[in-house]
Amino acid sequence: MTDLPSYDLTGKTALVTGAARGLGRAIALALANAGADIALGLRDEASAAEVITEIEALGRRAVPLQMDVLDLPQAYAAVDAAIAALGHLDILVNNVGGGTEGPLEEFTEDEFDLTINLNVKASFFIAQRVARHMIARGKGGAIVNMSSQAGFIALPGEGIYCLSKAAVAHMTKCMAVEWGKYGITVNAVAPTFIETDGTAEALGRPGFRDDVVERIAALHRVGQPREVSGAVAFLASPAASLITGQTLIIDGGWTSR
Repeated sequence: MTDLPSYDLTGKTALVTGAARGLGRAIALALANAGADIALGLRDEASAAEVITEIEALGRRAVPLQMDVLDLPQAYAAVDAAIAALGHLDILVNNVGGGTEGPLEEFTEDEFDLTINLNVKASFFIAQRVARHMIARGKGGAIVNMSSQAGFIALPGEGIYCLSKAAVAHMTKCMAVEWGKYGITVNAVAPTFIETDGTAEALGRPGFRDDVVERIAALHRVGQPREVSGAVAFLASPAASLITGQTLIIDGGWTSR
């Protein structure tokens, strides 16, 4: 039998935003382990020394780039620099995201704008910049956006974050439909709470972790970065060539409740 799925990314190139730590680091390493050379989008280039060493130990190239996604001219320059350094881009992972917490009746316009700009606007325009390159090159590509389980449920105190991640899921469908004719797949992943330095404070609150574990209704445990990065590497691989416009919810069963 020769018609077997391929998860090999040898010869491919990828740009991962927010690649210095947490899920971004895990995703960059997973793609490198599958064979891709990696451009690292970083708010602080100095923060990437460890992940660069790890990628190079896998025999792949690592190109650090100054890339604050809220500064679109800087983000565009980083995309262009990634293309110049690696020759082209086959894969984009829009990993950067975040937001503020609080009751809906207390959110300010600035807090609203920050969350939407970080999760939706930046992802849209970075994907647009990369898609234009992919279209011009004529060899397709794969884009993976970062949604969240929060885009599929209502989490009290995180209303703006929830609506922004729901927007990412629908934006992914719109991109997939319009760019599919160019051979570009666009998907998203939607994780639950994952053990990273970014979630350590929240998961360390008395009672909070227990509540999260209880709500992860099927598996009853907090996720690990590899359980998200593996899904991203799959969606970027030839094995997922017929999958587009989808958001893969990685939540241990939370939203099935």
